[in-house]
Amino acid sequence: MKVFIAALDEGGLRKAGRKLGRSPAAISRALAFLEAHVGVTLLHRTTRSFKLSEAGERYAIVCRRVISDLEEADLVAAGERSAPRGTLTITAPVAAGEDILRSVLDAFMDAYPTVSVRLLLLDRPVSLIDEGIDIALRIAHLADSTHVAIRLGEVRRVVAASPRYLSTHPKIEEPADLAKHKIIAMAHFGIDSWSFPAAKGSSIPRSVQFSPRFVVNSVRSAVASAVEGRGITRLFCYHIAEQLSQGTLQILLAQDEHSAVPLHLISPQGRLAVPKVRAFVDFAVPRLKAHFSRLAGDSAKQQRGIQPRAGVHDLLHARDVVRRVVDEGAEGRAAGVASRRIHVPTSRTEE
Repeated sequence: MKVFIAALDEGGLRKAGRKLGRSPAAISRALAFLEAHVGVTLLHRTTRSFKLSEAGERYAIVCRRVISDLEEADLVAAGERSAPRGTLTITAPVAAGEDILRSVLDAFMDAYPTVSVRLLLLDRPVSLIDEGIDIALRIAHLADSTHVAIRLGEVRRVVAASPRYLSTHPKIEEPADLAKHKIIAMAHFGIDSWSFPAAKGSSIPRSVQFSPRFVVNSVRSAVASAVEGRGITRLFCYHIAEQLSQGTLQILLAQDEHSAVPLHLISPQGRLAVPKVRAFVDFAVPRLKAHFSRLAGDSAKQQRGIQPRAGVHDLLHARDVVRRVVDEGAEGRAAGVASRRIHVPTSRTEE
């Protein structure tokens, strides 16, 4: 089973052999023995690669669970005498994993050189038990389960645009105004509509329908397009923390936001007794709490400091108009001077 899982995780027999200290031939024989034992083909092999069969996909899920349980049993039996070691498997959303969690993991691996990390960045829910995952970073309201959850903080879902875009487009004073604008949409936040809490005095949530100008499944692409003035987007506040601090994006409709979404580290029941898992939780939780607390404070300051007031868009637009008039006037004066000095034939000008 360990050979089978190592081959999947490493992406090849040679790499699995290096990890396990065996030759590729020995890895191949072990897999053949395993397939003969279970009586089905687990891997479809070619000279350069392999692919899981349907039976192999089901078998891999069970193998991960069994191996995880065996490792946990060994480590729990060893108790406090066992130092953190082995491979820690963690999953997180793509942007949070790349921008926030990765640096914490780098520091953790420096502090615990006998622990390796397997980080799975996925923008979809996964079964921690079925896929052999020790810890998950979840940004959502959690359903009741047997998992252990450690709260890290909360993040806001925000609507944002660049000052460049806002200076040349109609004002946005309420959610309904978004229907008049170019929208940069992502599947997780609504491709053709965005919801908002009920207005004051009403119990009916509001929904704004739109035809998006740009639909993308990458946070980085959505942020980049918004910064370039291509439209308005909706993301979590931590996605645009850097842009908010730089002033290249600003939050809109802050008074119409949904309640903040909680963040947790979650782990299957019993996994916190495993030294590598316990060590990571003790190491990461205070750092992640401090990080998200700082992001929340920075976002609130940005909202208070540069949130556009009524009339600001008009002033920005007027400023741009004045600049264009001044520039055109300067160009006209320069052209007049040139025309008095040089005679340019009409046919040449039309060319």
